[in-house]
Amino acid sequence: MKDKPSEWIAISDLMAGVMAVVMLLLVIAVVQKQEMARLAQVKDPRQQKLSQLLGELSTSLSQSSGKDMVTLDTAAKKITLRDGIFNRGSACITTASQPALENIRRKLTSFLHDIPEGQVYVEGHTDSRPVTRPVTDFSTYCTVYDDNYTLSAARAREARKLLTSDLQKTDAKRIVVAGFGDSQPLAGIPPEDARQRRVEIRLVIPEAE
Repeated sequence: MKDKPSEWIAISDLMAGVMAVVMLLLVIAVVQKQEMARLAQVKDPRQQKLSQLLGELSTSLSQSSGKDMVTLDTAAKKITLRDGIFNRGSACITTASQPALENIRRKLTSFLHDIPEGQVYVEGHTDSRPVTRPVTDFSTYCTVYDDNYTLSAARAREARKLLTSDLQKTDAKRIVVAGFGDSQPLAGIPPEDARQRRVEIRLVIPEAE
């Protein structure tokens, strides 16, 4: 009977060791999966082409006016149009942002031409401040809206309209629009913060089968 405590200690030590091995194997599996995905992207010439296009876009944006209204995340393959791209409370695109948007339009045209499987998602987002009264003057605001979902979709639509201005119809169909309102806030930023008001342009290449 006196040996019982030591037996339980030995069993608990064994179980702890087994759990440690299991956790280690899980970590190794996750790391291997991430590394395989990274290597697949490196080997995929389409991904290399996209990285090149985004690098060129980053250079051209840094030299154009309106550059402060756009951010580029090359790792996430995402372009973000900040709130300043649009007139306040409006879907109308400002004149000052036109040079930056023209640079983006040219690179998106190249992306769709060079990568036939590529897709572009133009997604509108707002902060959490509610719309207090409906906007009905289309000529002034480039849209009519009574909530954040409608406004975010309208801003994404106006951005898409500019980006597809010179595209053939078949290519233009590969640029799709969505409005998320305030349902997908940026992490670490208060939901009512003005930085939540944005349009994100995601460049997506389906995985090769």
